[in-house]
Amino acid sequence: MSHRYALQGAISRDLLTWNGRVLVHDNRAEMEFLVAGEVRVVPCPRDIPPEQTLELRYHPQLASVTWPLNRKDFR
Repeated sequence: MSHRYALQGAISRDLLTWNGRVLVHDNRAEMEFLVAGEVRVVPCPRDIPPEQTLELRYHPQLASVTWPLNRKDFR
């Protein structure tokens, strides 16, 4: 993944995680489309190694989503 984006809590400014791994995705627009609420999509700090991240596509609540994302599937 050349560019990674992460979710940041709007108030806490902490990066959002699942089971201790930072949620990341390689497409900022897709991440912004999928996630609503008080979060921001930010570039993932380069000092976070890949083994400490979880690609958004592997989050259990997104298991039914097909990738690459097709926005028509959400109508």
